[in-house]
Parts: sequence; structure tokens; C-alpha cells
Amino acid sequence: MDIRTIVFFDLETTGLDTSVCDIIQLAAVCEERVFNGYTLPRQTLTESATQVTGFTVRPGGLFLHGRPVNTTPLYDVLTSFMAFLRSFRRPVLLAAHNARRFDAPVLTRVLRKHSLLQEFQQVVSGFLDTFLMSKNLYRSVASHSQESLVRHFLGKSYNAHNAVEDAKMLQELYKAWRPNQWDVSRFIYSATYRF
Repeated sequence: MDIRTIVFFDLETTGLDTSVCDIIQLAAVCEERVFNGYTLPRQTLTESATQVTGFTVRPGGLFLHGRPVNTTPLYDVLTSFMAFLRSFRRPVLLAAHNARRFDAPVLTRVLRKHSLLQEFQQVVSGFLDTFLMSKNLYRSVASHSQESLVRHFLGKSYNAHNAVEDAKMLQELYKAWRPNQWDVSRFIYSATYRF
């Protein structure tokens, strides 16, 4: 029996280049508890990021599908996120679909830039990559995108590319899979890993 607390999280960003993209939305769920923060990016969204997420930046701030969104400075979003993680009273495991190649490198880079990485590593034991896990456990499935997996295993569609909805659906998927400890442990990366 694993006593680790798994928090499912997702980022929406200005693009896919992990070395430079800005975070727009950071969300996480654990059971019924939800964290969600929006922040105004410094750089322009790529055209594909706007098409996929529905976010735009124009005078007056951040907009989602044309509606204004309340934003918080990035540093405050990060510290609030860590306070949310700390509330679980033990180091948590952060799970994301494609954590190793995208979410973890972006998040750790931004935390490092704001001198918060060391503090973060005290509340997070590691990252679990559910994309790599699904590719290994379910090789016969045609696509391992989260949307496809949700359709395949849960028989539903959802508001993908909204970080809260992505995190909630990932938690639901994980519960449906019920992976054993060995399967989980093979796809965990330490929070001190240099992505």
C-alpha cells in the first residue's frame, strides 16, 4: 500500500519550448481539493497555443475565449501552489501527462528563476509521468494523448487544455487504471532531477 499523496497537475503555457515559455495557468487536484492560478505572461503566445488553449493577451490583461481572467503575479501563484502542496503534510508526488518532457522542466525552470526550487523540493518528492506510464501499460491503445485515453477508458470527452479540467481528468484516469506500485515507481522522477 502506497502512502504517498498524488497531486495531479497541469500547466497551460505560451508555447511548447520548455526553455523559454511562460506559464499562463497552473492547476492541481487531489481528491476534491483544487488549486488554480492564472498569471499574465510576459511573452506573446504562439498562434498554436492560442488556438489550443483559447487564451489571448490584449490591453486589459488575460482573456480566455474572449472573457477577462483575473490574474496573479507568477511569484504569488507559485508560492500559493506550494502552500497548497504543503497542506498535505508530507511530500507529495506530482503527476502530469508528459511530466518528464514538458510540465516538470517548465515548472522547475520557473521555480529556479524565482529562487523557489529548494523550497519546492521540500514539499514534492518527485514527478510521475502518466504519459510514459500509459504508453508502457497500454501499448495496444492507438493514441496516448490524454484526450484519447479519457475517451478510451472513461468513455467521455471534456474541456481539454483547461488546466483544471486536465488535472481532474488525469486523476479520474489514474483511478480507472489502478496501476500497481511497480508500474508507478518506474515513471517517477526525483524533484531534484535536472530536466
